[in-house]
Amino acid sequence: MAYAPVKIANRELSLAELRKPLAGACAVSLEAEAQQAIAASHQVIADLIRGDRAIYGVNTGFGKLAKARIAMSDLGQLQINLVRSHAAGTGETLDLRTIRLIMLLKLASLARGYSGIQPATARALAELINRDIMPVIPAQGSVGASGDLAPLAHLALVLIGEGAAWVEGRRVSGRDALRAAQIEPLTLGPKEGLALLNGTQVSTAIALHALVDAERIMQAAVVAGAMSLDAIKGSDTPFDPRIHAIRPHPGQIMLAGAYRRLLLGSAIRASHLIGDDKVQDPYSFRCQPQVMGAALDTLRHASRTLLLEANSVSDNPLVFAADGEVLSGGNFHAEPVAFAADMMALAIAEIGSISERRIAELTDTTMSELPPFLVQEPGLNSGYMIAHVTAAALASENKMLAHPASIDSLPTSANQEDHVSMATHGALRLHRMNANTEGIIAIELLAAAEGLDFRRPLKSSQPLELAHELIRSKIPRRLKDREFSGDIEIVRSLIRGEEFASLTGPLLE
Repeated sequence: MAYAPVKIANRELSLAELRKPLAGACAVSLEAEAQQAIAASHQVIADLIRGDRAIYGVNTGFGKLAKARIAMSDLGQLQINLVRSHAAGTGETLDLRTIRLIMLLKLASLARGYSGIQPATARALAELINRDIMPVIPAQGSVGASGDLAPLAHLALVLIGEGAAWVEGRRVSGRDALRAAQIEPLTLGPKEGLALLNGTQVSTAIALHALVDAERIMQAAVVAGAMSLDAIKGSDTPFDPRIHAIRPHPGQIMLAGAYRRLLLGSAIRASHLIGDDKVQDPYSFRCQPQVMGAALDTLRHASRTLLLEANSVSDNPLVFAADGEVLSGGNFHAEPVAFAADMMALAIAEIGSISERRIAELTDTTMSELPPFLVQEPGLNSGYMIAHVTAAALASENKMLAHPASIDSLPTSANQEDHVSMATHGALRLHRMNANTEGIIAIELLAAAEGLDFRRPLKSSQPLELAHELIRSKIPRRLKDREFSGDIEIVRSLIRGEEFASLTGPLLE
């Protein structure tokens, strides 16, 4: 197994580095400057405890129990109790890609030196990452403040030899996972359980994973939209750079250029430059740069927010070693992540929504002048009739899921934590939305490829012919009715690959 290297130091991680755990196993190195910063903050905690100062979560209870002082002899047990009691997650477990990213984000946060942990604790987490031992983390149970407590508690359980972990695809106990890797269970010191649990790393990682997947889906959607335009003998005039120069939204300009490149040299387009009595195409074809560009700008804005959050410290309380102080604050509140997730939901829904409209046009003879439902002998054959219905069902479901999560809040911890972000489930629903939109785009790609087949012997542009050839290399023409779902799944797997993405190039910065 090839392990992608990532250096953890007092610096920001790039989006490219954050993609690595989503692609596969990582090899992290905890740089000397990070270990020094960790040790300095740990020393502050040790010094303040000896001075008998009350420090939240170190020698006090948690949440509404913050006024309860804990005896010096019980400080270690306090942290163990915290981890065990907060491991209250439920539902399906998070996927391995997301768990890897959560672990990397948590280590990067601890390495900044504001959490008061021992260097050994950070090294133990790094060792889990390097051995690709991934804690089993239930997806549900966080309200996005005070951090992602329940899911991060399940991560911390494995470090102390409890809970469960994934090892080479097998689910084993936390103790067995550590034993197999010859890692000693941690003995948590003051504040260490709290430092492991407090933070927005789960909601941020889930949203980042969704962002990376959304980019791939958008790349395929741009290719699908260009193919559909050529299939209906649409016009490329709306992509003229002069139009977009006077409304210079960056995403709109970029994607107008992408559509121009994808359509350049199409013999289908050349065939109806003269004598075509259509004045304008429907909005779902003509306004693609404006709609998809707005979606791209929204994803880019979310990317900047999530990258900033990934490189932040969202623990509480925070240890400022240079000042010898411990300050309580609210960096654990995941409102920025919740807003980013809500914005992404709008973009993902619209990418699918405009695609569904193009599928409808492709199957309607009024617009496309193609055979009804893109099939020979319509009536005897239903062609793409119900495939479009499936796309409509997925698009409608996305509209429901796009309802903002951030505007909801339920007080917790006896009203001590009286306003929360709901960022975690706001990010979780993005994966279902991505899956829905991926299905819609797969159906459009199939329909657009069928439309191009009906334009033969004329050919489209070189990049669109490559896309058509990719589809046809896996799926034959639909000359008569056959089961549909298998074809959709094949194209969905192609969307998750590199081929469609290579035709547009990267979209996120």
